[in-house]
Amino acid sequence: MELIHQASVMTRLGMFTIRCSDRGVQQIAFGPLRASSDRRSSRSAIDHAGTDSNGRGPRAAQWSRQAARELQEYAAGDRKKFTVPLDLHGTEFQKKVWKALRSIPYGRTKSYGEVARLVGNPLAARAVGMANHENPVAIVVPCHRVIAADGSLGGYAGGLRKKSTILQLEKSNA
Repeated sequence: MELIHQASVMTRLGMFTIRCSDRGVQQIAFGPLRASSDRRSSRSAIDHAGTDSNGRGPRAAQWSRQAARELQEYAAGDRKKFTVPLDLHGTEFQKKVWKALRSIPYGRTKSYGEVARLVGNPLAARAVGMANHENPVAIVVPCHRVIAADGSLGGYAGGLRKKSTILQLEKSNA
């Protein structure tokens, strides 16, 4: 059974729920997670505490603390790149898209079509949109930096107001 450490952190952008394995961050979601958004397999268990009295614990707890700290720094405008390791689960295409998203510079945006070209499939703009929709790691895998070709924001798991706020934060700190 895989141990998944779950933690929550409050930032200027709101609350995030973080789930990590011993390999890295598997999920960062806005607000509390609902059962329907639970992407864990049935062969895992949630650990909310994760540390002993000396502050030691499994790597999953360490990754959760690091992700929480980095999210707070990001929301404060003090962090532009994340260093916490990721443990992403998805199709090969999704993983390609998520990797391409991480290459979009802080404070910049690309269209779905531009991301499709980055992953070597220029006709896959809609598939890029679906990969963005399935992105399990908000902010760290910056799907908020992907916009429509006409410059409109398009959809976002945190809502369009949140997407606009995040993009404005990045532009003002770029």
